Amino acid sequence: MSERGRGQGPLLLGVRHHGPGSARAVRAALDAAGPSVVLVEGPPEADALVALAADEGMVPPVALLAHVMDEPGRSAFWPLAEFSPEWVAIRWALERDVPVRFIDLPAAHSLALRDQGATPDDPEGDGEQGGGQGEEDSREAMRVDPLAVLAETAGHDDPERWWEDVIEHRGASGDAFAPFEALGEAMGALREEYGDGGHERDLVREAYMRLQLRTAQKEFGDGVAVVCGAWHVPALRVKTTVAADRAALKGLAKAKVDMTWVPWTHRRLARAGGYGAGIDSPGWYGHLFSAPDRPVERWMTKVAGLFRDEDRIVSSAHVIEAVRLAETLAAMRGRPLAGLTETTDAIRAVMCEGSDVPLSLVHDRLVVGDALGEVPDAAPAVPLQRDLTRLQRSLRLKPEALERELELDLRRETDAARSRLLHRLRLLDVGWGEPARSTRASTGTFRETWRLRWEPELSVRVAEAGVWGTTVLSAATARAEADAIGAPALADVTDLAERCLLAELPDALPVVMRVLADRAAMDADVGHLAQALPALVRSLRYGDVRGTDTRALSEVAAGLAERVFVGLPPACAGLDGDAAAEMRGHVDAVHAAVGLLEDDGTAGHRGRWHSVLRVLAARDSVAGVIRGRCARLLLDDGQLAEGEAARLMGLALSPGTGPAEAAAWIEGFVGGGSGGGLLLVHDERLLALVDDWLTGVSADAFTDVLPLLRRTFSAYESGVRRTLGELVRRGPAGAGPTAAVGTASAGFAPGLDQVRADAVLPVLRLLLGTDDADAGADPGAGSGPSDNDLVGVA
Repeated sequence: MSERGRGQGPLLLGVRHHGPGSARAVRAALDAAGPSVVLVEGPPEADALVALAADEGMVPPVALLAHVMDEPGRSAFWPLAEFSPEWVAIRWALERDVPVRFIDLPAAHSLALRDQGATPDDPEGDGEQGGGQGEEDSREAMRVDPLAVLAETAGHDDPERWWEDVIEHRGASGDAFAPFEALGEAMGALREEYGDGGHERDLVREAYMRLQLRTAQKEFGDGVAVVCGAWHVPALRVKTTVAADRAALKGLAKAKVDMTWVPWTHRRLARAGGYGAGIDSPGWYGHLFSAPDRPVERWMTKVAGLFRDEDRIVSSAHVIEAVRLAETLAAMRGRPLAGLTETTDAIRAVMCEGSDVPLSLVHDRLVVGDALGEVPDAAPAVPLQRDLTRLQRSLRLKPEALERELELDLRRETDAARSRLLHRLRLLDVGWGEPARSTRASTGTFRETWRLRWEPELSVRVAEAGVWGTTVLSAATARAEADAIGAPALADVTDLAERCLLAELPDALPVVMRVLADRAAMDADVGHLAQALPALVRSLRYGDVRGTDTRALSEVAAGLAERVFVGLPPACAGLDGDAAAEMRGHVDAVHAAVGLLEDDGTAGHRGRWHSVLRVLAARDSVAGVIRGRCARLLLDDGQLAEGEAARLMGLALSPGTGPAEAAAWIEGFVGGGSGGGLLLVHDERLLALVDDWLTGVSADAFTDVLPLLRRTFSAYESGVRRTLGELVRRGPAGAGPTAAVGTASAGFAPGLDQVRADAVLPVLRLLLGTDDADAGADPGAGSGPSDNDLVGVA
């Protein structure tokens, strides 16, 4: 060690995690001290993995992932970015063949303590963040934020800006150790005032750190450098006995854990991304760390490039003016260098013309960023992860942090394989891709659209799914079989059958079909059967494009449809309003499913279904909304003779039917976004029946049926409602003044409105290329159309 470090105990480098200023200071201090060993705050289980940080395939941001071997969902992360002081210290040591050791509480204890209600976070954010953990608001309020306290003491109301001014924008000084001494003294004062600051587990962690520090000192003497959160520096300096530290660790719970490296993202380093120990602007901090000089100029150039990629006009003059404004704002505000606040204000004023809309793009793409790290193949991984990595490479599906849309044509073998992989991962709850609505108009089944985005937490999901198998195919098959056996409802099994076909799981499908057949035979609820049929029939469509044998599926679907046909009429009798509305939805779903069954060569079902609809449409015990819907479906399929629809409506709207029941029939017949408005426009007999019934409803009954009628007719487009109003105002076809004209069309007055026609003439002259001179010329000279001609056009 240098003279500064000799004979003075270990070199304690207190840092802020993920701070580029701290990272530069650590590198300078290590260069000056030249320690014999570097101790880093982190789980000791990672000692065996630290050498991988020197691998060319290791690209930060990355994270150490620890998980309980029997329960991979119990996990924790220790993220490291390129600008993290710990990462800089690790790389510095590896490049010089200096030993590196992690000295924080082992993950075996920390994961076990979490189950006992202990909290894994510390003021600087030591990096542990597992899935599903949270903190009570009252507990959070009791914790001390050391940076906020120091900033407030210095007269700053923004801890982030204070830290930037004091640390991140600090220039190089002749004494590489002075910054750490000053920060250590400040933290010492805070620990004297606040004790553990509400972070009870820190006392246990710090006891373990002191034991590890003593061990390193016995081996390397004073040549020990420690890189840890500044909050812990006073605790590592305090004089305690070995017995006292061991007593603090006695009886700690322990779990069997496994550890590896996983890719991380800048977005997960940000607080907005859910990582509570992160920073607000990882992209900005990464820029500060990597920019060798002129950070403001380089940042403005990045922003200009982003805007140009988005087709916004940004010139070099914009960049120059934005830099000048940012530096001026920094000088006016007394800051040593233009920070994120000043650059953001300058970008808003110069490049965004005062708008925050394009500024949000800068924040998302640059201030936070979508950088995704990489880990080498040599990193430990569960067999399932290795198989997934192999498939990703062979299918050229590289995980990316930025969300992107993927269009697949299933007629191509590569795209079909990609689809199978994504569907199998969804069965395993690894949500790398989510189905999306395609931007291309297509009614076939050979296209799929996915939105892909890789999140670090998916590594945990893959580890969890490893219990089902060692490959994606075997794991998805085992998971599908288990889900089928444990499915709570028939509809869940049919949905699973559809997903098995999409994922092409030939070994799982027989098990799912057997469970489906058993459940369908035992389920007597027609609503459940009707709810399950559509998904089952949809699955038949995938057989052609995916080459899947769906004969067993077709047989089950046909049997299920027959049971629905038999059980639906009695199930529709005596229903209240809510139950009738729900059953109407089932009728619509079955109708669509029967159409697909017929298309797939299962003949005879459509005729059987039409017979069921006729029974429902004519049975008085069936709710009006269902009878009306059945009549409409028969009409749309051409199954009603001419005048039959009017006869059914006349019966439903007869004086013997209650107003509420009649209104429900109308809703079922012309409501629900089924194009009923256009039907009334083109069939004035039906419109006249509705009009006559509505005018005959009493005042008291009208108040009761008005909400139902408003819900029905408000769904129509404005043009349809306007045309219906004109038709009602005109009266029945063949009656009134409109009928006498003989040439009037629906929605138009019987004669020409001369005043309104004259108002159009100037515009028509302009469109037809005539002018005032032409209009006043001799009509026989062929100068253009006359006013009478123009009125005729109008």
